[in-house]
Amino acid sequence: MPNILAYLMLALWPLICLWMFRRMPIERALIWSVLGGYLVLPPDTYFHLPALPVDKFAMASIVPFMICVFVMKRRIPLLPESAPLRVLSVVFVFSIIPTIMNNGEQVFLVHNPFGAALPPLPGLGYKDLVSLMIGQAVTLLPFLMAREILASPAGLRELLVALVVAGVAYSLPALVEIRLSPQINVWVYGFFQHSFEQMMRSGGFRPIVFLPHGLWAALFFFTALLSAAALTRDAPELRQRYRMVTGYLGVILVLCKSYAALGYGLLLTPFALLGSPKLQLRIAILLATLAFTYPAMRAAQLVPLDGIVSQVAQLNVDRSRSLDFRFINEELLMERARQKALFGWGSWGRGLIYDPETGENESVTDSRWIIVFGNYGWVGYVAETGLLALPLLLLGWHRRRHPGAMSPYAAPVAIIVAATLVDMTVNATLVPFTWLCAGAVLGHAERIAARTANEPVPDGSPPDAENPAGAAEPATRRRAKRRRTVL
Repeated sequence: MPNILAYLMLALWPLICLWMFRRMPIERALIWSVLGGYLVLPPDTYFHLPALPVDKFAMASIVPFMICVFVMKRRIPLLPESAPLRVLSVVFVFSIIPTIMNNGEQVFLVHNPFGAALPPLPGLGYKDLVSLMIGQAVTLLPFLMAREILASPAGLRELLVALVVAGVAYSLPALVEIRLSPQINVWVYGFFQHSFEQMMRSGGFRPIVFLPHGLWAALFFFTALLSAAALTRDAPELRQRYRMVTGYLGVILVLCKSYAALGYGLLLTPFALLGSPKLQLRIAILLATLAFTYPAMRAAQLVPLDGIVSQVAQLNVDRSRSLDFRFINEELLMERARQKALFGWGSWGRGLIYDPETGENESVTDSRWIIVFGNYGWVGYVAETGLLALPLLLLGWHRRRHPGAMSPYAAPVAIIVAATLVDMTVNATLVPFTWLCAGAVLGHAERIAARTANEPVPDGSPPDAENPAGAAEPATRRRAKRRRTVL
């Protein structure tokens, strides 16, 4: 159970964020409000408000948005420029309505033959509609803020630098847990947030610190490693420093004992070090496309599950058994989800599988894709994953139309989003900072697209009298001057 310090940290986070926005450039303050909240606020700790339980993820999304709009007076457009992304944004929030309408009935777990029955899972109603729609809207806030504030090359570089600084700082408590066992959340917030047995690997421990699981920690250190590798190509006077940090973070990633995150590091870090931004973006688009189509390929039985398990068995038999169990469990959950394939089963665990005799939950929902597919169906899955993947495709499209316009910092951020999408096929590692990165990529793509609209007309006059500099101003802000669809 969380101690008083855990609730105090959640309560004080708005003041900490306000201090950062007063003292830092808005780009840096936004990044650290989201990233800092994710890294240091207590997990599994909630303020139970009437329509929305506020945890570290909600706090790291709502607080910066409120400060940006009401304190910093920044306009945050509610919809992207791209028509497909506008549709996906609306569907992401409002597809909850048909989900609720399609789940008004109770779900009975089991009936005792002697007459006693376990309490059924409730049907969904108006309270669930309000709660789920607010939750979806809150999820999008980092995406919308980053699209407006972090779209510039400076904003993208701030993202990478913040990940490197946070990775080095977070490595200190991580090393303590690797050596002594995961105890820092217990020491600070008074409880352990997950199964301790899952933090034991290869005769030692893997760190978790204040994150939901050790896999989340490993994925975070991968993003820090990739960022450091990308920044080795920055200013010459900083290259040697970033190379040393890259090597150090690589060691930390190995010590995290996560095969998936280590695989991402081994595969993608060389591209960040040596590959051109064009090649990096192509790799990101390929990974995002594979991740987006993964459920459809699973449904069509095009994924060689047995072959994947056999390959993992050559590395670690225990891990291959765990992966095989996960695949079997996902097949059962997919069968259940197909009963309401379009809009899903909604909340309250209605889409899980229960023992017909005892009513106990037999499901293990590790992967983000199966969670979304079960809860919100194909419509919800396409909306969520499309909002994360489509900005990468747009960036690739506009880069081809305007060669040389893409910032070299955009490609590593795109790889981070793509790697997270791939990880979501096996883990539920989607966090507000992922949305922040995706929004920054989208905003940068829109800035590149705006160059066409800002090209001088034949008489040489500027295309926009209010913005003679043309491409220096985001397309979102120019659009905001013409319509009032912003806060």
